[in-house]
Order: sequence, then C-alpha cells, then structure tokens
Amino acid sequence: MNRVTDIHSATLSFVYPDEEAARLVADAVVVEQDELDDDRAGATVARTDRTVEVTVDASDLVALRAGINSWVRLVDVAERADGVAKGAGDADR
Repeated sequence: MNRVTDIHSATLSFVYPDEEAARLVADAVVVEQDELDDDRAGATVARTDRTVEVTVDASDLVALRAGINSWVRLVDVAERADGVAKGAGDADR
C-alpha cells in the first residue's frame, strides 16, 4: 500500500458462512489492494477463517468515505459474482 499520512482509519469486517466463501471473496478483492491506492487513501485486505477484513487508511475524512464506499462495492460485487452472499447474515457484517 502506498502509505498515506494515516490520520483516519476504518476496518470493515465481512463474516461468511464458511472459510471457502471468505477465501473466494478475499481472493477476488485483494487484487485491487494496490490498484486503488493513491496519495490520500489506501487499503489492506486480510482473511482469517470465515472473516474478510478490509482496512482503509486515509489522510482526510472525504478520502476515507470514498475508500469505504469503493471497498464495500468491490466486496458486494465479489459476493454476487461468486454467489457467496447466500447464507451470510446481515447480523454478521
């Protein structure tokens, strides 16, 4: 990640029904990790068991909001493309 002055940070956690679903989503979005970084914001993707975590770091709140929105959309697309959203409860997000 192109390190920004990390003044603001948010970690998004997505919990899936099983490790395979989490792996599919993580593998689909991790390729964007370095592609979306810029001078104002960047993100890292990690997976542990059934959970995918995306940590967005930004130099300002506008960039943080934009980064969060972008990563939520990417994860949503990955879920729909892989069909893993079935069974992932909203309470787990």
